[in-house]
Amino acid sequence: MPAFGAKKAATAEKAEKSAAAEAKYVGSATCEGCHEKEYSNFMKFAKKAHSDRSVKIMAKKLTPDELKGCYACHTTGYGKPGGFESFEKTPDLAHAGCEVCHGPGSAHVDSGGKKNLIKGRGRLNVKDCEACHNSERVANFRFKPMLFGGAH
Repeated sequence: MPAFGAKKAATAEKAEKSAAAEAKYVGSATCEGCHEKEYSNFMKFAKKAHSDRSVKIMAKKLTPDELKGCYACHTTGYGKPGGFESFEKTPDLAHAGCEVCHGPGSAHVDSGGKKNLIKGRGRLNVKDCEACHNSERVANFRFKPMLFGGAH
């Protein structure tokens, strides 16, 4: 019997990994239902919660390629299936929301909040920030990643 239990657990784990890989973006407002305090702090203190404002201000001065570079870090899921497309089509993904760091959340939400269905199981480190907070951007824009700087 123990072999059957192990096989069943392995099958369940495989299904969960598949669900996480196929997850879709749901937008930060969806996270508020279970993570009210974190969402409130994020919206109140995290600059990335309003990063779309900076992009809109700069957009007129940028080429389309430069603008795409901004979208990559200042919106949620840009260039990925189900991610940000435009301010008109996907306004709920127009800022750098929860899913920029934690990954698409639909599987996590649909499961009732299983932590293994989000990136880092809810625990991230500075390495996870380096896609956007890398040395080139830190030098150009003079900012550093603030893992606990008001986001939670």
